[in-house]
Amino acid sequence: MIVGLWCLRRCSQMTKNDLKIFFWTVSVNQMGSNQVWKHSVMVCAAITTHQYVSAEQIVNGMHQAKAEGADIVELRLDCITNFHSHHDLKIILQNKPLPVLIVNRPKWEGGLYEGDENKRLEALQLAVELSADFIDVELKAASCLPTLVEHMRNHNSHGKIIVSCYVDGTTPPHEVLLQLVELMQATGADIIKLVTLAADITEIKRIFSLFLYCQVPLIAYSVGERGLISQLLSPKFGGFFVYGSLAGNPIPGLPSLDSIQEAYKLEHVNADTKVFGLISKPVSHSRGPILHNPSFKDVNYNGIYVPMFVDDLKKFFSTYPSPDFSGFSVGIPYKEEVLRFCDEVHPLAQSIGAVNTIIRRPRDGKLVGYNTDCEAAITAIEDALIDRAKSLACAVFGEAQPFKELVNFQPEKGAILANATPVGMHPNTDRIPVAEATLEDYRLVFDAVYTPRRTRLLNEADAAGAITVAGVEMFLRQAIGQFNLFTGLEAPEEFMREIVLSKF
Repeated sequence: MIVGLWCLRRCSQMTKNDLKIFFWTVSVNQMGSNQVWKHSVMVCAAITTHQYVSAEQIVNGMHQAKAEGADIVELRLDCITNFHSHHDLKIILQNKPLPVLIVNRPKWEGGLYEGDENKRLEALQLAVELSADFIDVELKAASCLPTLVEHMRNHNSHGKIIVSCYVDGTTPPHEVLLQLVELMQATGADIIKLVTLAADITEIKRIFSLFLYCQVPLIAYSVGERGLISQLLSPKFGGFFVYGSLAGNPIPGLPSLDSIQEAYKLEHVNADTKVFGLISKPVSHSRGPILHNPSFKDVNYNGIYVPMFVDDLKKFFSTYPSPDFSGFSVGIPYKEEVLRFCDEVHPLAQSIGAVNTIIRRPRDGKLVGYNTDCEAAITAIEDALIDRAKSLACAVFGEAQPFKELVNFQPEKGAILANATPVGMHPNTDRIPVAEATLEDYRLVFDAVYTPRRTRLLNEADAAGAITVAGVEMFLRQAIGQFNLFTGLEAPEEFMREIVLSKF
């Protein structure tokens, strides 16, 4: 009881980050082979690129990482130009604003270090002497661990050893990954780390399954754009770290530190969290996480919405049949193709021939397809043309034309133009889908593209005197429809509108 009271008094004086480190230390030190690993998610900023080529720049990067919400920073010594261990490590570790994970990755493990192996390991020993919090040692170099552990004892170091393995090529089968985990655990490391390259999002399931077999804290993820969910869903499956990138220094497969703090709120993700996501190719343009995740939190719904870079719909749906993957938005280029993977399709979506929302029905696990785009587009246009709303909603008669011939198409005066193509979307923002000279003939121009918010088409149409409707209005309305389907709750419409107006 006395010890418990002392802990409470000490904890009351700690910052949020101090508390995370405190409970992490207690958990790691007390963890036995039969204990379940639980912790508050730790966000690690990766400072690994040539943007930080000197020790002084790395210190600046660490302060930036702290300001952006990181709990820990991972530093790659092999990325420092003309690295001098005594000089550079002293600057870095004596001026660290956060706990530091030191990595000195050799070329044979995908890093940049090509020098003498003994000198590489000596740099890690020096980092121990200077109170580095975590030391990363490659599995292939694990024979040095007894020496490193002894060095830690001699210098009263409280640092932890991470044994890591970077797998070349595509993600191996589950059995191979499990063997690697067992080999790393057998080294006696405090923490183990496994990194693969994701060639397909379906490979990430093998990463998630490893957490069930681990008896020590595990960092496991896949790099590359298809590996993003291995970071964002890591807290759900029991990952030790979530990696994030600094503002202005994007890294494929890593969420930005800002998005972790502002959109995903990963500290709230747990084993019971329902997963929703955008199925698309590519997905980097998506603003859905910025809107859906805060909205989930606003109504106290335990869900997370993530981008899903999908190459093969059949493989994706067969790999992730779990009810935890509860629903999906569907983006370009899959809105038509995805119909054949739905067990049921709402009549409106069936008549349109396109699905933008899929729900996994809780009672039987069937995938049910909907389209919230259509009503969102119609109501957005209706609100811009109040006097013609009823006639517009009743019927629309049109003529199909090949896209390449649109540059020669001459509309009738007072026509409505609705761009439902990706023409004008970031990064190709200088394009418009019709001849510029015809814009003066349209009474209203609607552009479904919402990145950027004001497209060239809308700007040119404004200049020609047309009423314009931005894609963000349609995006908001279809997202409200999706939210209702995802959660079974009423969407917080005003809250969602405020997000769109302030962040889109």
